[in-house]
Amino acid sequence: MRQLSTFGDMAPQPLAARLRPQTLEEFAGQTHLLGEGKVLRRLIESDQISSMIFWGPPGVGKTTLARVIANGTKASFIDFSAVTSGIKEIRSVMKEAEENRSYGTKTIVFVDEIHRFNKAQQDAFLPFVEKGSIILIGATTENPSFEINGALLSRCKVFVLHALTTEELTTLLNRALKDPRGFGNQTVRIADDLVRVIAAFANGDARTALSTLEMVVLNGDLDEEGVTTVSRETVEQCISKKSLLYDKGGEEHYNIISALHKSMRNSDPDAAVYWLARMLEAGEDPLYVARRVTRFASEDVGLADPRALEIAVAAYQACHLIGMPECSVHLTEAVVYLSLAPKSNALYLAYEGAKRDALTQLAEPVPLVIRNAPTKLMKELEYGKGYQYAHDAEDKITDMQCLPDSLAGREYYRPTEQGVEAKYKTRLEQIKEWKRRRGQGGPR
Repeated sequence: MRQLSTFGDMAPQPLAARLRPQTLEEFAGQTHLLGEGKVLRRLIESDQISSMIFWGPPGVGKTTLARVIANGTKASFIDFSAVTSGIKEIRSVMKEAEENRSYGTKTIVFVDEIHRFNKAQQDAFLPFVEKGSIILIGATTENPSFEINGALLSRCKVFVLHALTTEELTTLLNRALKDPRGFGNQTVRIADDLVRVIAAFANGDARTALSTLEMVVLNGDLDEEGVTTVSRETVEQCISKKSLLYDKGGEEHYNIISALHKSMRNSDPDAAVYWLARMLEAGEDPLYVARRVTRFASEDVGLADPRALEIAVAAYQACHLIGMPECSVHLTEAVVYLSLAPKSNALYLAYEGAKRDALTQLAEPVPLVIRNAPTKLMKELEYGKGYQYAHDAEDKITDMQCLPDSLAGREYYRPTEQGVEAKYKTRLEQIKEWKRRRGQGGPR
């Protein structure tokens, strides 16, 4: 029997492809779904699977799991790419599935990147899923609630696949070093801590972990006895330019900007600067970050520190003028300042409350007393009659009603006692007390 060599017959195939699991026992990770007694494992082993969506980050085994299911259930497997296929291809695949059905054979149609299909393409699957002509397995890195139309999604069970842990990836890499499909037919010397470095570098992505291992072995030092030694220097060189897990158009984009916002809100400058760096070093537009930081300055700090908005706007202008990488320090200044600033969401709540009333009471007339009267007719209609000019009043304030009658006394802005806003709260209370003494309606 001819011995298989990594650099012989199997060399053209990447390590990740050679080690693709064939059974559930070989599958790495997803124990919450595939562990003994878990729901998906029971469905596979009892051959009772139905249409489903696998949602998870890259490299966690979505495609591989679909193939394992097909092998385990003795079904015909059709691999279908949403990137290169249209309705014509869908109909051709459905015809093949109908033929398989007539012979009593199940057909699993696996659609990679199903979120890339438009609504019409997704709808084309519906009748075949409904009558059981196919078992649809879709894979997506995007939130299916947003990217898959409701009719199709309601007919599929969604399974969330998680990024692999460093421990799971370390186990996978050690198996690759011993498995004949990997480097089992070679002698490879690599320290355990370096294997863990590669596992941590992969950031939960099995494909990245295996590709990196393959790279460091191929670049290792081969001695006269055929032993490959992987040094720390080799590993460091191969992972020196790590690609950050960040898709500017995908869900992770929103996850990370949310992490920045919530870290600042929680007054955690270290976490905030970390998430800022994650975005900028992955190539995010600094102006996008600056816009969100400017929003935060008023939404979460507001009048507790009025300078927050000035600093955020200044950071935006600096980003606009000089760009990356220089503007990273300006954004860091703004992010740290906002993290440490006293917090108040009173302005945000004020607007949201006013917005609710504005949207439900759209026809409320502007009180005549504060309407302009530039024409004779308007004056005859009593526009502006009784208007009180605050600057002429002794206290620079009047008891004139400025809200519609139905909203008289409504309170939207409720200042906190955080930072400088405590001063504005005292001032507002003085104004309200002044008006109460003159008999204007109380709050509602």
